[in-house]
Amino acid sequence: MDYPRASGILFHPTSLPGPFGIGDLGKEARKFVDSLAATGQRYWQILPLGPSGSSDSPYQARSAFAGNTLLVSPERLLDEGLLARDDLADVPDFPDDRVAFHRVRPFKRGLLLKAYGRFRNGSDAALRADFEDFCRRHAAWLDDYALYRAVRDVKGGVSWNRWENGLARRDPAAIRDAGERLHDQVDAEKFSQFLFFRQWASLREYCNRHGVRILGDVPIFVAHDSADVWTHSSQFKLDASGAPRVMAGVPPDYFSPTGQVWENPVYDWDRIQADGFPWWIARIRATLEMVDVARIDHFRGFLADWEIPGGDPTAERGQWVPAPGRELFEALRQALGDLPLVAEDLGTITPDVDALRDACGFPGTRVLQFAFSENSSGRDLPHNYPRNVVAYTGTHDNNTVVGWLGSRAGVDSTRSEEQVRRECELALEYVGCHDRNEIHWDFIRAVFASVAHTAIVPMQDVLGLGSEARMNVPGTRTGNWAWRLRPGSIPDEACARLREMTGLYGRLPD
Repeated sequence: MDYPRASGILFHPTSLPGPFGIGDLGKEARKFVDSLAATGQRYWQILPLGPSGSSDSPYQARSAFAGNTLLVSPERLLDEGLLARDDLADVPDFPDDRVAFHRVRPFKRGLLLKAYGRFRNGSDAALRADFEDFCRRHAAWLDDYALYRAVRDVKGGVSWNRWENGLARRDPAAIRDAGERLHDQVDAEKFSQFLFFRQWASLREYCNRHGVRILGDVPIFVAHDSADVWTHSSQFKLDASGAPRVMAGVPPDYFSPTGQVWENPVYDWDRIQADGFPWWIARIRATLEMVDVARIDHFRGFLADWEIPGGDPTAERGQWVPAPGRELFEALRQALGDLPLVAEDLGTITPDVDALRDACGFPGTRVLQFAFSENSSGRDLPHNYPRNVVAYTGTHDNNTVVGWLGSRAGVDSTRSEEQVRRECELALEYVGCHDRNEIHWDFIRAVFASVAHTAIVPMQDVLGLGSEARMNVPGTRTGNWAWRLRPGSIPDEACARLREMTGLYGRLPD
């Protein structure tokens, strides 16, 4: 795929402003697209769109195919007659700078059930036909996902491997009986998915019409408590009880001296390869029907993944276990044609990872914040970038640029106090920063001026926000993914400056 010289903003929809406790796919999303177009940005990069679980992480979704229905816009449901104005009369007093997920979930669920009730009792034949068509087209994953959510709800949120044996093992009679008993709950879940996909398709069309492309995200792993693992348990390394025998993660790294335990089950690649990778083909096909380009998270895991013994509290006893990445991507190419994918080739990168990325023709990834470590190979310094990369000031896992410059030892990485001081001094010298209040613009300038065909900046860095606006701290379980943009907090000056810099370095659309 040919990538023109361009730039974009990393900003997950949950972080949009709005009155309903969480960003959604309504008018604020379109206002954001307008601002992208006005500043000459060609990409809106988002995090995974799946339904997040108890950790609120989009990388621990309940399904690799379903959408996050917390993003459904109540205002658009009101416009369609699926909600009444009275339904939105008593919106809780949500914070406007954070997502209070534990409060948003029941509120949004209540609205979706009201919308389903009006649909079920209504007479809109066209809407009913659209819903039935959606159910037919997505039946391969939707039927199992809706049943999984319905069963899980009636069992109080218990993981699928703790259900009674017939359901956990997917005995056909048990599945049929549960589907009949929970028909209304299953149908309501399908309708919520229908609403999400309907609104997402409308927003994506709006993006494309305004010259903005969606850069999506494909997590390499899926959550253990998910419809995917319940439905395809034989393709994961599980024990007799359905629990993970080994867990995915990474060895000790920049973010943690004991590594990271992600708690995702690991694929049984031998079984998956023998079957011809059908689940992966279906997954990537579904993703590319929703976005224009997709980032493949943890790309090095397709050559070897770090497998940690089940139950270990740290990643230190893990080991690298080979994975059939070359065969997988060839199967994907044969099934789907050219793959508009970006390889997130961060972490422990070996020559075989570089070789696979280049053989596939995927752009790699560079992160400016990683460039100044004393252990850096120099690959993240802009003067060393090749053209075929996507360059970032930082990602969703990094601190903001302003927060990084003011960070302390051990707060957001494994760096010592002396390492922090040396890295910051080198960074200030490298980007030519003469005013620390301008450090975020100096970082943006460095990646925009580079030869990388695509430069992406988190919204927090455009605004010069500090650590309070950080999206995620790897290795921690709480307090992540909640940052939101306050209403009206994008200054005209920042937009003008972003457009000026985009034009100066040749990244404006033709």
